[in-house]
Amino acid sequence: MSIEPKAAPRVRKLSMKDRYSALTRDLDWEPTYVTSEQMFPQTTFEGITIHDWSKWEDPFRLTVDAYTKYQAEKDKRLYAVLDGFAQSQGHLSLTDASYLNAMKLFIQGIAPNEYNAHRNFAMLARQLNGGGPRFAALCQSLDEIRHAQTEIHTLANYNKYYSGFHSFPHMHDRVWYLSVPKSFFEDALSAGPFEWLIAIGFSFEYLLTNLLFVPFMSGASFNGDLPTMTFGFSAQSDESRHMTLGLEAIKFLLEQDEKNVPIVQYWLDKWFWRGYRLLALVAQMLDYMLPREFMSWKEAFELYFEEQMLNGLFKDLEYYGITPPKHVDKAIQEKEYLSHQAYWILYQFSHAAAFTTSIPSDEHMDWLEAKYPETFPVYRTLWEKEKKNVANGGRHFIRGLPQLCQVCQIPMGFTEADDPFVQAQREHIFEGERYNFCSDGCQYIFEHEPVKFRRAWLPVHQIYQGNCGAADLPGVLQWYGMQEGDGGEYLGSIDHQNWLAWHDMADHGAKKEN
Repeated sequence: MSIEPKAAPRVRKLSMKDRYSALTRDLDWEPTYVTSEQMFPQTTFEGITIHDWSKWEDPFRLTVDAYTKYQAEKDKRLYAVLDGFAQSQGHLSLTDASYLNAMKLFIQGIAPNEYNAHRNFAMLARQLNGGGPRFAALCQSLDEIRHAQTEIHTLANYNKYYSGFHSFPHMHDRVWYLSVPKSFFEDALSAGPFEWLIAIGFSFEYLLTNLLFVPFMSGASFNGDLPTMTFGFSAQSDESRHMTLGLEAIKFLLEQDEKNVPIVQYWLDKWFWRGYRLLALVAQMLDYMLPREFMSWKEAFELYFEEQMLNGLFKDLEYYGITPPKHVDKAIQEKEYLSHQAYWILYQFSHAAAFTTSIPSDEHMDWLEAKYPETFPVYRTLWEKEKKNVANGGRHFIRGLPQLCQVCQIPMGFTEADDPFVQAQREHIFEGERYNFCSDGCQYIFEHEPVKFRRAWLPVHQIYQGNCGAADLPGVLQWYGMQEGDGGEYLGSIDHQNWLAWHDMADHGAKKEN
């Protein structure tokens, strides 16, 4: 007589919610040989009150095994596109070599700060008290370093053929216009963990990131840049999680204690304006640096910020006592002219930059006038005058050094909202020193944190003080790490000449074969 072995009891498969808890919060522990305050010292000095860290909820319920699987699949597809593009000489299929000026700005200004974001989210993965937010911060830290790596890999192929891509990490720490994104992230890096979450996780990622990734990457597609488009939309799936993390962060802080509301409100006021000023670089990219236009800055701002955020998200945040960011009305006014003024600044100083600029074509100006019928006619007059200057051999470069805003570090080239002929300039005297600002928003931030912003590393001041390699332009450019052909006028540049030569040869070869 044989005895049948009993079947092993069937193990119940955990639900997604239970699995998430088991692999995140259930792995947490209470310290016994130190206090919680000693173990997590950075979450107490900002004035934020947290009563229950377990209330943090991740809507994605992401675990490490799922995360690595998703990212591996995305990278496989991305690198297949990159390899195919490189092997097929895809760099010749762009609309024009001038398009790459936008990508030069992108890799110089964005890629190094992806790494900075990686660093600080890794810090949050150690310093946040709760297991749930620590794991969410860890995943975002991995996302950010992945973005830095894939951006570099995506654009590395262009470095073989075009100027301006070669020394972006070196330039990021030195070049004048790159101090704008650099100062933004270093301001956030030097803040506490909760302010960082509001600055990057909510104000930048949730409120403003669509203004960077969605229209810009679509513009890349319109201009034949398949690798950048593929990277952009690969990263966008990460950005959706980052936006969710930012939204969860602000809801969590507001629901924990009503004393958090005024602290969070100031952070929103500050970081909306700081992020918005940074996006002036993106505004001019959309309107001026894409040979084949896709969407104007004004259209993107109205869709992705005014409609989705102001008329959507902030209606929900009213429940917690949160109001739209201070000075948002100024940003709405500036959508009519922000890109024009930002590009004019870069046009005048591109002889000291690692990208080139040029007068927009008549067709391009027609498109701009259709998008900005109320304001662009003023700037069209400016460009028509500049065309006459160029025709007479007088390409407009400013050889002097501009006044910089103490907070956002953009040259003081913006005008008053109600008068395009009056430069906007604000000032504040602190401990006997006069500080200058480009806007009410930047002045407001300084007046709340003067000790922090008085110590800003301003490139112009550093040049005057002899800290930038030399006192003359060639010496400063050498210290910047710039090479011949990196900057100046696009027409007649090395990139332009090579582009024409390559396409003339391609046309000749095609005719010969036929």
